Amino acid sequence: MRVIEHLVKTLRDSAIFNPEVQVAPSCILWPDKDRQWEAVIPRLQSELAELLVLGEYAPENRVGPAIWLRCVIAGNAPDVTLPADHVPVFYLPGVSRQDLRAIEDCPELLKPLAELQYRGVIWSQANAKDWTIMAFLKSDQGGMGLDVAQDNDAKNAMQLALYRLLDEELELLKGKRLDKDYFNTLLTGGDPVRDLLQWLDLGDAFQATRGTNEWKAFVEVCKSQLAFNPQADGVLAGASKLATREGPWHSVWERYGEAPKRYPNIPSRIRQCKPPIFDLFVTADSAGGWPQWNEEQEQALHRDLLALSHMPAHEARKRVLELERTHAPRRELVWAELGESPLALAAKHLALVAEVTKTALAAGSVADLQAGYATQGWRADDAILSALACVDKVADVDAVTAAARAIYLPWLEESARYLQKLVDGSSYPGGTIASASASAKAFATAKGECVLFVDGLRFDAARRLSATLEARGCLVAENIGWTALPSVTATGKAAASPVRTKISGTDDCDDFEPCVAATGQSLKGGYHLKKLLNDNHWKVLERTENGHGQGNAWCEFGDIDNEGHARGWKLAKHIDALLAEIAERIATLLAAGWNSVRVVTDHGWLLMPGKLPTIQMSKDLTDNKWGRCASIKPGASTSERLYPWFWNPNQQFALADGVSCYGKSVDYNHGGLSLQECLTLELMVTRRGNALGKQVVEVTDIAWKGLRCTVAVDGQYANLSVDIRTQAGDPASSVVVSVKSFKDNGTASVVVENEELQGRAAFLVLLSASGELAAEANTVIGGG
Repeated sequence: MRVIEHLVKTLRDSAIFNPEVQVAPSCILWPDKDRQWEAVIPRLQSELAELLVLGEYAPENRVGPAIWLRCVIAGNAPDVTLPADHVPVFYLPGVSRQDLRAIEDCPELLKPLAELQYRGVIWSQANAKDWTIMAFLKSDQGGMGLDVAQDNDAKNAMQLALYRLLDEELELLKGKRLDKDYFNTLLTGGDPVRDLLQWLDLGDAFQATRGTNEWKAFVEVCKSQLAFNPQADGVLAGASKLATREGPWHSVWERYGEAPKRYPNIPSRIRQCKPPIFDLFVTADSAGGWPQWNEEQEQALHRDLLALSHMPAHEARKRVLELERTHAPRRELVWAELGESPLALAAKHLALVAEVTKTALAAGSVADLQAGYATQGWRADDAILSALACVDKVADVDAVTAAARAIYLPWLEESARYLQKLVDGSSYPGGTIASASASAKAFATAKGECVLFVDGLRFDAARRLSATLEARGCLVAENIGWTALPSVTATGKAAASPVRTKISGTDDCDDFEPCVAATGQSLKGGYHLKKLLNDNHWKVLERTENGHGQGNAWCEFGDIDNEGHARGWKLAKHIDALLAEIAERIATLLAAGWNSVRVVTDHGWLLMPGKLPTIQMSKDLTDNKWGRCASIKPGASTSERLYPWFWNPNQQFALADGVSCYGKSVDYNHGGLSLQECLTLELMVTRRGNALGKQVVEVTDIAWKGLRCTVAVDGQYANLSVDIRTQAGDPASSVVVSVKSFKDNGTASVVVENEELQGRAAFLVLLSASGELAAEANTVIGGG
């Protein structure tokens, strides 16, 4: 029960009488000499339709003089209609019980009411005194029996907060000390810390949005709880105390830290204050409230990262780890959440790069390099992307670039050169079409499989995609492979396709584009690759097509490579969004009914802020020159190491040494021989139910009678149910009135509710108790 409900009940109960010895009172008189209740009377009138007020004539507000109130009782006031089931209540502001009793001395305007004290009843305490607010709250005889402080500050605050108090739950007030802080807090909305932060954020505009009483209450709460006077001390003094975070202000700071973006002006307020002098040993715990200190730390980190460019790689790595330990605590401050600590955020990822690149990938066999990269090495590539994603300003980008070139570029270069030294053309693990043909069997008869080609899905990006898919509930199996050489789309895309055994390369090709083996038609432009897929029973899905989960399909989505060439190092800032789109595409395909989605790619890439190194090759030696590969003119003599083309070993080409590029220097490139460009990760994605194993069950009969379908199954059908869908993997495509479970005899019946669907092809699906697909079969709604 709320306070106002208790007050209303108490008022009305005062009119209860014993009909055997009394007559019904004609009214309830509510005297209030000090006008303590006057401010809440309009609020009470909304609850008490029978409440009228002594005052200047305003019948629309149920207010009028004494004679008018008499007329109301007599039923002679046509402008007022009172409820028949309640006794009228007359509130008498400025009038005491004694005023009514002293009829001779009673003012003329009150005399018409004096007689009502005998025909009516006066709402008063048990001791016949008028009800004050304090008495009503404290008294356990007709009041509420609450614990209320009686000092003047509490009384003043109680008076101001009365209208808010009316809506409080009485049970919640019992056992609570109602003092000035309670009433002031209630008046300001019940959350003084939030109000204080809003005041610090809005300044004078905050007071303008508050009533006089609310502002007074806010000031009193601050004085009491924080020993701080907003009225006298001002916003900047408050901002300084907030930044200092001492005493009771610590909890205010913690509240600010929970949602600093709600108060966008507070940082600028603190910047207007003079901070303390920070010595060399000050920490985030003591100075973290000051954005000025955080800015100084960012500037120091900026200088230290730039200085890495003058250090040997091993010393630079050690220094990066030291800087991470120093600046890691700043990531816990609000300034990081507000985007004011980008280098502190980047330091975490740079430290991972430093840790991973301590171990060189420049020893052992190709298999050793593959294992080292697949377990740890890829994390360095991923961490560089994460570090670059943290920064926007040119100065911050320069600092991260300096660190990347100091600790990452030497490791990248060393591993690439060692791999190139191991591979002598014939020993490249990706082989040629002749040696790789056997792997085409992987695509052969995988029923319900859709192959999704993603251009430029580098190993680390594939790991991010795998994690995203697993978080969405998919099961992902990973298979490590090597791209076709050279690592460019023209060569690699066809090699990743399920029809690669139907493709070859001509002896006079200088652009790395293979052709249809049977006809010699170039695959450039994509038309003949799509035709070859269609001719070999692979349906080609366009970007917005999902298919129906039948047979096999090929689709292309997510052009990471194009984004890399267009954006350079800024690809790092967009890679997660690109991968999220790819994950959504995969989920859509699975929902459409495909049993699995095999994610393949053509190549990886190198990304180095500040541009990859370059080497020059004479134009006289090349027919065609790409970023990191070049086809050599027939008969030309060169010292470059030559490699056989995947599609035709008779065609050889040169690859740039290390991680260098031919010609123009860029941040992003591929086409050469490095772990980042050539080691790829194929993903086999299934719905988790598929991977956990379906129940052994077989649909033995599907019988339609009109729009009712009766299904019979054999095998492990316990806990299975049947549904009919237009898309097997999409529950939203169900067309039945309700999904039905199988009976003990292995049968179940479902009814299609839309007659217009009769004759349409659909899928009959069997579902486990968790809603996962256990089996499916084709059917035609209504039979036929």
